[in-house]
Amino acid sequence: MSIDPAIFKAYDVRGLYPQEINEDAARLIGRGFVSYLGAKRIAVSRDMRLSSPSVAAAFIDGATEQGADVVDYGMMGTDMMYFAVARDGHDGGVQITASHNPKEYNGIKMVRKEAFPLSGEAGIGDIRDMIASGQLPAPAATRGTVTTRNVVEDYVKHVMSFIDPGKIKPFNVVLDAGNGMAGLVAPKLFAHLPCKVTEMCFEVDGTFPNHEANPLIEENRRDIVERVVRDKADIGIAWDGDADRVFFIDGSGEFIAGDFVTALLAEAFLLKHPGAKIVYDVRASYAVKDTAAKYGGTALMNRVGHAFFKQRMREEGAIFGGEVTGHYYFRDYFFADNGFIPALLILELMSIKGQTLRELMTDLREKYFISGEINTKLSDMSLIPAKLDMLSAKYSDGRVYSLDGTSVEYPDWHFNVRASNTEPMLRLNLEATTQELMEKKRDEVLAIIRS
Repeated sequence: MSIDPAIFKAYDVRGLYPQEINEDAARLIGRGFVSYLGAKRIAVSRDMRLSSPSVAAAFIDGATEQGADVVDYGMMGTDMMYFAVARDGHDGGVQITASHNPKEYNGIKMVRKEAFPLSGEAGIGDIRDMIASGQLPAPAATRGTVTTRNVVEDYVKHVMSFIDPGKIKPFNVVLDAGNGMAGLVAPKLFAHLPCKVTEMCFEVDGTFPNHEANPLIEENRRDIVERVVRDKADIGIAWDGDADRVFFIDGSGEFIAGDFVTALLAEAFLLKHPGAKIVYDVRASYAVKDTAAKYGGTALMNRVGHAFFKQRMREEGAIFGGEVTGHYYFRDYFFADNGFIPALLILELMSIKGQTLRELMTDLREKYFISGEINTKLSDMSLIPAKLDMLSAKYSDGRVYSLDGTSVEYPDWHFNVRASNTEPMLRLNLEATTQELMEKKRDEVLAIIRS
């Protein structure tokens, strides 16, 4: 039985069901996962996709065949799986999910002890090679057991501990769960808050009858934006399919970029924990480091990717980390990402400062002009190094560094260009001190990438 090696990605396993990822593949990956970790007991959970129950069952079958005991947590969000692994002291854990991908996909997110992620460089590639070369150890003499457990109530209690619910003002809030796992969790959290809540797409449904559960794409935000404007809401909050990422809309219907959310969350933490360290990614707006400095914290730039973030935060004891893609990490949440803590902290910050989300954003929008991520597809992976060299040469009079791709800084503008992990694509993020300069430099850098 062979598996398409292309389903093994930089941060997870993912592919079309059943052509690329299916029960046979899941069973083998279950065996490989247990063998790689030498795991005695693991956690398994799944999202709402129609194929997830059978893929999870097959993974559990492979894991128990290899001798591991499995605790099946049933259907829940990815960040809840992290909670279960860390809190219950498992050797590892797995969420069956394809995250924000369309309904035709499924996948497997894998972590070791303390919810530390496996990645392509550490674990995922090893499991792929073990299966491809027929090197899986023989099944165990005694099959592992399967038990079930539920962490929802304890999870809600832990997430609520990040704020003082008594401080939250009765905001008018619109929530869009995208028919994903947030529909399971958000009602339990917001039941503790005085907000007037409008729920959209809260029925957990793996066919995604309303729109794909990927709020980064504008068309998937159309419904929530319309509703926020129509209801004159103070804030709109949307989640991706497995609910480990969260996105915000202000009262005028404008989407808040992830680096600005990171800046607001940095402020929220530094007001409570003066002098703390914040980790942000190499693509981000200077708003993050400037906000950290303003409130007496230290901002540490990091390469993109959750494995790198979680490692750096552990090393530095950082209280919080944020990526522009909507992943936010918390020291007091086992250094893992969570899709609900940011929502609560933003509501608390609005309450403490007596401002709407739009008002919180005013200073940032007047000072920082960002391009957002602009992707350019190339005909071949082999072109990427030459393009990055061209950029380094053209802008050699700036501060050039290669923490992750190529970054260049000038006093009034800066950019990062990095390659996609999975396809021949370059991703540009650029920022300047005026809208005009941002557009001019954006077009200039894109011309080089696309030449």
